[in-house]
Amino acid sequence: QVQLLESGGGTVQPGDSLSVSCAASGGTFAFNSYTMGWFRQAPGKDREFVGVRWRGGNKFYGDSVKGRFTISRDNAKNTLVLQMNSLKPEDTATYYCVTSRSIILSSVRRADAYNYWGQGTQVTVSS
Repeated sequence: QVQLLESGGGTVQPGDSLSVSCAASGGTFAFNSYTMGWFRQAPGKDREFVGVRWRGGNKFYGDSVKGRFTISRDNAKNTLVLQMNSLKPEDTATYYCVTSRSIILSSVRRADAYNYWGQGTQVTVSS
């Protein structure tokens, strides 16, 4: 069983930067075996794909965050980091870390393809 623990959310102003992290532990987790990434959900809206690091190393981003958000990893800490720049009010949401070992490449943007989810961390962008 894999556990995911997010940290680093908060409240920032439009145009600011913020990073959120996800530490993975337990089971047989290893970055080269698991695909790991982020979804977000704003009140009253469906879950939205943010970005993912495919287990093979490729990274994919949602259209609304492409060019502003970047995913990186800390191998020694089994931690995935989402760096968010040029934040907008519409980025306000709860951000969830996800991972799966068995996911196929064509499904990386689907929330139902991931079997492990973190508890979520709130990001609020407001002036």
